[in-house]
Amino acid sequence: MAQRETQVSTNSLPSNSSLWGFAAFNLVLLCLVSVWLWKQNQPITIPDALLNNEKIQCVSYAPYYKNGLTPLKIDTFIEPEQIDQDLALLAQKFNCVRIYSVSQGLDYVPQAAEKLGLKIYLGAWIGWVNADNDEEVNLAIKLANEYPKTIKALIIGNEVLLRGEQSEASLKKYIQLAKAQTNVPVTYADVWEFWRKHPALEASVDFVTVHILPYWEDDPQSIDHALDHTKDVMLLLNQTFKKPILIGETGWPSVGRPRQSSEPSLVNQASYIRGFLQLAQENNWQYNLIEAMDQPWKRTLEGTVGGYWGLYTSDLQPKFPFSGAVQTRQDNFKPIIFATLGAVLFFFIAYLLKEKRPSALVTIASLGSISGLSGLLQIEYLISACRNLQEWLGLGGLALLSHVIALCLILAISKPSKMQATLLKMGTIIFSLSAILASILLIVDGRYRDYAISLYLLAALELSIGLLLLKLEIEPKLKLHRILSALLLSSALYCLLLETSNPLSYVWVAINGLFVLAIWPKTLHPQISNRNTW
Repeated sequence: MAQRETQVSTNSLPSNSSLWGFAAFNLVLLCLVSVWLWKQNQPITIPDALLNNEKIQCVSYAPYYKNGLTPLKIDTFIEPEQIDQDLALLAQKFNCVRIYSVSQGLDYVPQAAEKLGLKIYLGAWIGWVNADNDEEVNLAIKLANEYPKTIKALIIGNEVLLRGEQSEASLKKYIQLAKAQTNVPVTYADVWEFWRKHPALEASVDFVTVHILPYWEDDPQSIDHALDHTKDVMLLLNQTFKKPILIGETGWPSVGRPRQSSEPSLVNQASYIRGFLQLAQENNWQYNLIEAMDQPWKRTLEGTVGGYWGLYTSDLQPKFPFSGAVQTRQDNFKPIIFATLGAVLFFFIAYLLKEKRPSALVTIASLGSISGLSGLLQIEYLISACRNLQEWLGLGGLALLSHVIALCLILAISKPSKMQATLLKMGTIIFSLSAILASILLIVDGRYRDYAISLYLLAALELSIGLLLLKLEIEPKLKLHRILSALLLSSALYCLLLETSNPLSYVWVAINGLFVLAIWPKTLHPQISNRNTW
């Protein structure tokens, strides 16, 4: 089939009926997003944490919550003043903090904790490099001997066997060294499955420290089953081990991608933490929650969700109370402001284009409102997900492109031109290629990749259904649209196959299907196809 040339008619505008249909479509979208935001802002009643006015046992403390702070940089150093301030905050709600290393200034933590009456689970970080391990263990032993009343136990190594950085035999040597040179209890911490794979380690420690994280399980647990799962794991571990068990980490993320039916959210985080505290009290468990503050640096290792396990934000604000209702979002008037600004901006552009038709003005204003709301959600996603300049440029560029497409639709309504038609075509191809790349990343690295729904949804809807209602068409080259369509659908369906219990995987398939609709050639009205085909 011969390639058809792109044709544009600058004197053929969408009809009033097409414009009213397009306006109705955007108003429906506006209503749907508004209802969703309204529901997200509604307080949800969940059981209180019945602490009997007691403090929570323990919480993981890492001071790397400020911009630029990360334990991954060797020269990072935490000032004593920050540690003093952080521990003073945590001492109001917790009896104890767990730290994972004694380097980068964290050797000051026992001294700061002693002044506040806080207890410490003191960690020595064990990794690949034996010289670094020796330095960590020796300093941890020194601190344990200096602060025996403050340090509850030494935790020699954290998930070392899970990461495969040391053998069980070499790990035992570090543990035995610590036991021989200090009088405080000594333990090792790892996910519960790896403790069951290495039961002989029990003989080397004074108590068993396990991590139970329902979100990160190989079979991720929904919030409805998470507490039952934790209880079942503890029953199994109590049957496996004879020594006391400390739950060294348990918690739930507030932001990030769902894993199957395991969904991060503020309400789910509050629900799990409150429910767990009640279970711990009923079963007399010893525990440590993860974690005190959000850790932005963890997004580098674990994706968006890694940075949002804290009970406090990176601004040191508590995320939720331990009693009373909780709501996922607290938008107040933000959605109204963004929607109004979008409508006003687009209406102003229509004014500059000397657009006077009521149908066109209503259409443009409704498109502006949905574009404004989309911008709010996109900004929120970018702030939570972007880890470096490259991601800000790439993901932020996609968000910006979706609004460029919306602006091009204004021109299509009021002043069609070849340049605007070309921009729409290029935008469609860029979004299609980007969606294919996103699917590939979800397939090969899905554990730590997001379904960036907010970045794609506006463009997908407007380039497919929107143009269909306006009776306008984008027609890429015949071979290109066939290849893109096959890749879009096959990669998205494979994502669905990997996560059939994740609602977002179905939304992702739908978005990719909309891009297929946008790029697939069609003759909407044969009698005017030469005028309205771009």
